[in-house]
Amino acid sequence: MPNHLSFLKTRLAPTPSGYLHLGNLASFILTCRLARMHGAEILLRIDDLDQHRVRKEYVQDIFDTLDFFELPVDQGPRSVEEHFNQFSQSYRKKNYANLINELASQNLLFACECSRSMINTSNGESGCSNNCQSKNIPLDKPNVALRLKTSNSSMIELCDLSSGKMKYQFPSSMKDFVVQKKDGEAAYQIASVSDDLFFGVDFIVRGQDLIDSTLAQLFLSAHLSTPNFLSTTFVHHPLLLSEQDQKLSKSSGDTSVMHLRKSGMTAIQILNELGACVCSSPEFTNWEEMGDCLIAEWVN
Repeated sequence: MPNHLSFLKTRLAPTPSGYLHLGNLASFILTCRLARMHGAEILLRIDDLDQHRVRKEYVQDIFDTLDFFELPVDQGPRSVEEHFNQFSQSYRKKNYANLINELASQNLLFACECSRSMINTSNGESGCSNNCQSKNIPLDKPNVALRLKTSNSSMIELCDLSSGKMKYQFPSSMKDFVVQKKDGEAAYQIASVSDDLFFGVDFIVRGQDLIDSTLAQLFLSAHLSTPNFLSTTFVHHPLLLSEQDQKLSKSSGDTSVMHLRKSGMTAIQILNELGACVCSSPEFTNWEEMGDCLIAEWVN
């Protein structure tokens, strides 16, 4: 991994849809350690776009976890109240709408009437299941989702911290992905790109399970008048798995950081339990040492 590279800003972008688990903590620590190594500021950006799943206690858990492990944050909310009063994604809806309108003005969107059940039964294929693109449905028709046309996708270049520039095929899982949901709210991909542009993020650390999202966002950014996202550097790290080799879930209470804290474990004890899942000799006295272990195992 080249240590001479420097970046302006990275972000912690948790979704408050449950209590944070050890996998979230590992990603936080890795992000913070890489940020400090490469001179990047750390932004806390809580992705609360899906208000139906957001609960105040989940947002509080994010701040509790950062405080408990003394993880640094340079920009963003410092409390639940400050998040909801100043930093919620609901305050940036106009930004999302502007990007959606920019894509629409280039004839890059089509309206899709497909229901969730129709898509779930479309033989495992992604995207629209009823050929809505050929129907020329008005984009402003009520109760339609807006999808980005991806049929003209070519090879996508991604800048990886360790490997440099790499080329990927556009992922089939992201075929004609949604940028605006049927309720008129922006979808994750457009909101995430918009926020990264808004806050000036140029370094992103995320799990390997999100590489298809990264490629979709790079494809989207290539069609914007300010395609700064294309110059972002990425790290896609392995996922921390359960004993059954399953991806950790926020619904699994026994792997939540809150559960471990309330059981009486100290920050160092939790770090060492986390380290036992990743490192050969987990003996840490602070989060920085844990971060160095994660870099050695997951990035270098």
